[in-house]
Amino acid sequence: MEHGERTAVAEGLPDDLPPLAVDIDGTLTDDRRAVDTRVFPVLRAWPAPVVVATGKALPYPVALCEFLRIDPVVIAENGGVVLLEREDVIRFEGRPDDAQAVAETYRARGHDIGWGEIDIVNRWRETELAVSTDAHREALERIAAEHGMTVVDTGFAYHVTAPDVDKGRGIKAVADELELSPTELVAIGDSENDAPAFEVAGTGIAVAQAHPTAIDAADVVTEASHADGFLEAIEWIVDASS
Repeated sequence: MEHGERTAVAEGLPDDLPPLAVDIDGTLTDDRRAVDTRVFPVLRAWPAPVVVATGKALPYPVALCEFLRIDPVVIAENGGVVLLEREDVIRFEGRPDDAQAVAETYRARGHDIGWGEIDIVNRWRETELAVSTDAHREALERIAAEHGMTVVDTGFAYHVTAPDVDKGRGIKAVADELELSPTELVAIGDSENDAPAFEVAGTGIAVAQAHPTAIDAADVVTEASHADGFLEAIEWIVDASS
């Protein structure tokens, strides 16, 4: 499907499509991390629940849902926070004290988190720590291991998180609240942190530029990258559901 044709992909969506779990950065965005407006009508028109699953802190995906006028069903911080507003459910998983201890140790050993004094990347983060990819990864991984934590590369940041918290766990939590099986969902993403989501969802779709870990875990890999890949994935889901 050509670039121009993908702008109309939301027209006439059938009613029997599966629930969708979708990443933001690299999946709903262009190569400069700006959200591609062509995804808006698709997400608004999707007839099943849409789960926004991201490594970002909770305010970011909630804001996206609000501006899209869709129910906030959110997995934030790589599974550390799960929100279903209509069901009055919010869950927090992870070890924020250990994440903060990693940050303190990392700084004490002469390293910089990398976001400046204000640090809006971590300002509203509640269960983990995000460190700039300009950071010293080997040092960060050593320090994280000292505190029983792990480091996940989302392409945007190195996330210091509890090893048993990931997007796959988040999808299981959302599915449980919605009285669904995780295998009823289709997950679309591009990063290393999307691989656990692909492993628990019924179908995992990686967009073309995805991290090799995500590609290996995916059932389908699109030919197009970024938001074009997302729209191609939507076309694949519609065709597979017909």
